[in-house]
Amino acid sequence: MGTIILVRHGENDWSKKNKLAGRIPGVHLNEAGHQQAHAVAQRLAALPIKAVYSSPVTRCAETAAYIADTHRLTTIFVDEMAEVEYGEWEGKKIKKLAKNPLWRAVQFFPSRMRFPQGEALREVQFRGIQAIEAISARHEKEIVVVVSHADMIRLLLAHYLGVHIDLFQRLAISPASASILQLSPDGMVRVLRVNDDGPLHMPSGPEKGKKDKKTAKQRKQSDQESMPLRGKDDKVSHQATILPAADGNKPARAPHPVSSAALDEEE
Repeated sequence: MGTIILVRHGENDWSKKNKLAGRIPGVHLNEAGHQQAHAVAQRLAALPIKAVYSSPVTRCAETAAYIADTHRLTTIFVDEMAEVEYGEWEGKKIKKLAKNPLWRAVQFFPSRMRFPQGEALREVQFRGIQAIEAISARHEKEIVVVVSHADMIRLLLAHYLGVHIDLFQRLAISPASASILQLSPDGMVRVLRVNDDGPLHMPSGPEKGKKDKKTAKQRKQSDQESMPLRGKDDKVSHQATILPAADGNKPARAPHPVSSAALDEEE
């Protein structure tokens, strides 16, 4: 049974500005994005990864390079794993797009949605599935990494989880997170991880402009809860690798906890 680690690219300035970067060239990882890409590469460093595949879009290529360099591999670019073709929506601010009547379709009826002068999300899901199945066939008993985008990874996970595409937006995929599939030639599917980015995080705090009415005791408790989980030896438990052994049985080391980070607007 082959193992495919789906990694989302790291953060970029377009996502910080809540703009839809799409396939616009030259959208690079920002400083935080490079740190995230380095971190996920280190988390995967101990695994016997045999190949690193990536969307050809710049921010994915830069993220994949960290992982490939760690394993002394060359990144293999797969056009089918590229970002959605958002057409006329590309480069626009999310706040403006949310006022478009089609925004409701994107959120609630994506199976029937086609971006103006762009792709239908059902087409994106299909090309992604075809690419993953081809990669799986080439690596039936190996571990490989595929670096892609939030929408693509959500669409793939929805398919392999048996979730209708109209519900795919419920899946959160954070920057530089890892989601893990095991695919067997006989058709068996296992989804081992979803949106794993290391340590647990507390949910987002109060909105800007609203006074935090927590007592000192409540803030102290919140700070303690936001710390990484610790093991019996009082060492941070999220330093361990995120995968079980290649045979899918007992994990070689303790797994990372799954993040509850909020969904990033920009894909």
